[in-house]
Amino acid sequence: MDDGLVKAVNGVSYIMAEGETLGVVGESGCGKSVHALSIMRLIPEPPGDIESGEILLEGRDILRLSRDAMRKVRGAEIAMVFQDPMTSLNPVYTVGYQIMEALKIHKNMDDKAARERAGELLSLVGIPSAGQRLDDYPHQFSGGMRQRAMIAMALSCEPKLLIADEPTTALDVTIQAQIVDLVIRLQENLGMAVMWITHDLGIVAELAEKINVMYAGYIIERGYTKDIFKRTRHPYTIGLLGSLPRLDEAPGTKLLAIPGLPPDLIALPNGCPFAARCVYKEEQCLEAMPPLNPTDERDHFVACWLWRKIAEGSQNA
Repeated sequence: MDDGLVKAVNGVSYIMAEGETLGVVGESGCGKSVHALSIMRLIPEPPGDIESGEILLEGRDILRLSRDAMRKVRGAEIAMVFQDPMTSLNPVYTVGYQIMEALKIHKNMDDKAARERAGELLSLVGIPSAGQRLDDYPHQFSGGMRQRAMIAMALSCEPKLLIADEPTTALDVTIQAQIVDLVIRLQENLGMAVMWITHDLGIVAELAEKINVMYAGYIIERGYTKDIFKRTRHPYTIGLLGSLPRLDEAPGTKLLAIPGLPPDLIALPNGCPFAARCVYKEEQCLEAMPPLNPTDERDHFVACWLWRKIAEGSQNA
């Protein structure tokens, strides 16, 4: 039974430069993954639909490309690493076959050249005895190795943009750190742009030059990482940062929690979607959605009617 129209992503707009790293953060259900799948044009239609807008890749609107033309872009120019490599890798094909397939389609390589390059890619992402592991199936790889294989597959055609959708969520902390270091190293070597989607602000603090903070399908704050952390302007971002454990805090300091729940995306409120949970809210917050306006810092934008008042309060605290 249809409950209604879910507006998963609303008015999201930003620019990524060549070689840049962008962090996209927010709690589960805020639209991070749907927005990335929209870029890849992997939203199932129906029931999903991109109602309006444009996605420009070096001047081309990829929303206007035919399905066949988009297949040539997907993997070759924009690649994506998904959250769960066990469900993203096909269990009935070897890891080598799945990497070679992309090389043969997009690079027109024959079997010998594709196999040789696949071995090089597995070695590049740190898998030992890479040439011998090409004939292994996904279940024969550990979780960290499967994620590395997914990264190798995504990098096989040297894309201009790599979208990493929470690629370290299911991994332990040590493997997470190795994957983050790997992506940083590969980006430096290949010069690609990277979009890192996560709910973990600690990771993007290390990785990203800029951050988009999403809530209820909107970008509610965006800017340079240092400004987002040091001159936070949106109450939701303040709450996210307050929920992070800090090494410089006194023992026994309690973490902050954001009260309440995110709004129902089928029936979004008229005003700011965060207003019901916001300790700073005033009447205007309940009446109209604030636009994403510039703050006093360069390239720092916030969707909040009260950001100046909040900024003055943080300076006087």
